[in-house]
Amino acid sequence: MSISEDDVEKFLDGNPAFAKQYFEKKLKTESQDNNESEILFELIQDMQESINMEKVVFKTLRRIRSLIHADRCSLFMYRQRNGTPELATRLFNIQEGSTLEECLVSPDCEIVYPLDIGIVGHVAQTKKTMNIKDVRECDQFSPFVDELTDYTTKNILATPILNGKDLVAVIVAINKLNGPHFTSSDETLFLKYLNFASLNLKIYHLSYLHNCETRRGQVLLWSANKVFEELTDIERQFHKAFYTVRAYLNCDRYSVGLLDMTKQKEFFDLWPVLLGEVPPYSGPRTPDGREIVFYKVIDYILHGKEDIKVIPNPTPDHWALVTGLPAYVAESGFICNIMNAAADETFNFQEGPLDESGWTIKNVLSMPIVNKREEIVGVVTFYNRKDGKPFDEQDETLMESLTQFLGWSVLNTDTYDKMNKLENRKDIAQDMVLYHVKCDKDEIQEILPTREKLGKEPSECDEEELASILKEELPGPTKFEIYEFRFSDFDCTELELVKCGIQMYYELGVVKKFQIPQEVLVRFVYSVSKGYRKITYHNWRHGFNVAQTMFTLLMTGKLKRYYTDLEALAMVTAALCHDIDHRGTNNLYQMKSQNPLAKLHGSSILERHHLEFGKFLLSEESLNICQNLNRRQHEHVIHLMEIAIIATDLALYFKKRTMFQKIVDESKTYDNVTAWTEYLSLETTKKEVVMAMMMTACDLSAITKPWEVQSKVALLVAAEFWEQGDLEISVLQQQPIPMMDRRKAAELPKLQVGFIDFVCTFVYKEFSRFHEEIQPMLDGLLNNRNEWKTRADEYDAKIKALEEEKKKEEERMAAKRGEITCNGGTAPASKTCSIL
Repeated sequence: MSISEDDVEKFLDGNPAFAKQYFEKKLKTESQDNNESEILFELIQDMQESINMEKVVFKTLRRIRSLIHADRCSLFMYRQRNGTPELATRLFNIQEGSTLEECLVSPDCEIVYPLDIGIVGHVAQTKKTMNIKDVRECDQFSPFVDELTDYTTKNILATPILNGKDLVAVIVAINKLNGPHFTSSDETLFLKYLNFASLNLKIYHLSYLHNCETRRGQVLLWSANKVFEELTDIERQFHKAFYTVRAYLNCDRYSVGLLDMTKQKEFFDLWPVLLGEVPPYSGPRTPDGREIVFYKVIDYILHGKEDIKVIPNPTPDHWALVTGLPAYVAESGFICNIMNAAADETFNFQEGPLDESGWTIKNVLSMPIVNKREEIVGVVTFYNRKDGKPFDEQDETLMESLTQFLGWSVLNTDTYDKMNKLENRKDIAQDMVLYHVKCDKDEIQEILPTREKLGKEPSECDEEELASILKEELPGPTKFEIYEFRFSDFDCTELELVKCGIQMYYELGVVKKFQIPQEVLVRFVYSVSKGYRKITYHNWRHGFNVAQTMFTLLMTGKLKRYYTDLEALAMVTAALCHDIDHRGTNNLYQMKSQNPLAKLHGSSILERHHLEFGKFLLSEESLNICQNLNRRQHEHVIHLMEIAIIATDLALYFKKRTMFQKIVDESKTYDNVTAWTEYLSLETTKKEVVMAMMMTACDLSAITKPWEVQSKVALLVAAEFWEQGDLEISVLQQQPIPMMDRRKAAELPKLQVGFIDFVCTFVYKEFSRFHEEIQPMLDGLLNNRNEWKTRADEYDAKIKALEEEKKKEEERMAAKRGEITCNGGTAPASKTCSIL
């Protein structure tokens, strides 16, 4: 049977599907040969014309997809993040008609594969090509991407791209269109054309790694150079290192925020919070519990004209901080890589230009600077990678290397600082050892004569025997009037003052209650007296006077009702020690003369030294009057001593004035004394404020003594000031202030009046308002002011009279010289003749 041409034509017209399949099969080989030549030429041309890796790989995969009749192709780039290897989509779902922009995955839309999930992860792990004919029969298949994209994967052809043994990427083709699965010929064709993509990826990868390693090497080299160049100051160290390596950081701008390392606030900063005047800090904290406070921000501008802006104590609304990112990094310790700042919803990045140059924030990389003790010392934030791309893991590695190195280098500054402190402590300790010695066995016999009375040493006596001897030796409370505000030490020897100091502990009732060994008590008070230097005013007599005033305020002034016996013990002990080892010069002189004390203590220099010396005495077992207290009681005593002694720094006086005045005002709202006493006794912070002001009142109490006492003490104070003034002139080559200039000694009354008005009056006026029993101190102050005012007025009148006399004398001299008038003007006298 023969079939005509017309019959074939009719059959093919009636069966178009068969006709299509027939002609495709017949023409496939010829068409494929022509297409391959054309594709090879285009791929080579693309590689020559474009250095953009994504563009070349996209074109390659689009052609491969067409050749092997895959539904779609994707590129997964290998990377490590925080030490964990993973694959992330770079080009996704390349289909027929796709554009590069459609397939290029932005960082915030990535699909990430850990290496232990899915066929892609398995290929990355094994580094072998896989041709999965049916994914349902493959144990490695994971459907989570299908679920994300609402797509059904049937078969997969996947291959790794390697650079030697190192994985660079994984390329996959999904779902064969013209068959049940990818064939071996498809696999051969797939791998054949992937050589172009592989070559391009390798070149890109190697070039990028080389660039990153070069930059990292330069960063570490130059930062190391600057770190070891600057060992003394962490701030200067960071600044030098960051500025030097700016060219290698590949960003438009970066800022360094330095964190306050203070872990515990000073008590005078805590009081306003505890009193409810200032809300407590509720912001974020570092992992070690510090409040996140950036005390300085250094802004490095690299785009346009280079500039550096240093912002000390930046406000929270500063552009580098207002986003909240630096605070978050300081709180969490995490590295934050934000690929698209404008779209980020977590942090509040400014969308518009930051300055007149039109610069805007596009992408951000922020990380902590951590020292060897795992403390976050700062946060560095980089803005806008120069090539416009987001920061990647290589940038993270480079920047992290820099911040780690700088963080660890803090050890250098810490060690240097620690070495300096140890040197200063050594100098101070040597000075203490040379000058101060504790009460010895012979000296204690002056107060506790056990050899004479009992024929044995104090350590061999029991407490009852010692109490019996002390009862005979101590002067009692009335002999020297230790309960009186008018007390004067002028009629007492220094040894008698030691005995009076011991007597006060007995009057407080703390010796028996807290089981203070009596020998220890005697040694302690005697040693404190020896701890005071033999200087003009700030000597043992002043130390005792302050303690006696504290005792009188507690007992006679009735302030004891707010405090426990333990607190009274701490307050009197603090008053005794408050100026121990005073050098006769003030805090400012310590700084100007670069005394080791000034290097050791940043603020309240002498006060902190007095405190440390007092604690040093109490740390000695034979002097520790707190040895029978439990741990909590001992800590409370030391805490109160710290507050009381540091509160004697007049620089802090104005910080506590308002707080104290409010407490006094509050006391006047209570009609019932008992109710007020019960209330204040439970208010720990307010009691501390009152105690601090009591220390000021005690320290200045000489101004309230009877005139015959005050006038003499004032001269002693002035003499010590003048001695410091002499030192400033001779040693520091500086002119002292009038108060310390002995050449202006005649102005003492005027200076005293000013001191009373500016500093003293408030203290005693408020205390007399607080407790009427303290009125004698205010009366004494006002009387002394009148005395000083009278003398100041006399001095002013004398000066005025002298000035008037001087003026008259000048007028007489002018008249005596005489003047000759000529033609209505003044003419000089003749040198050769005179008119008779």
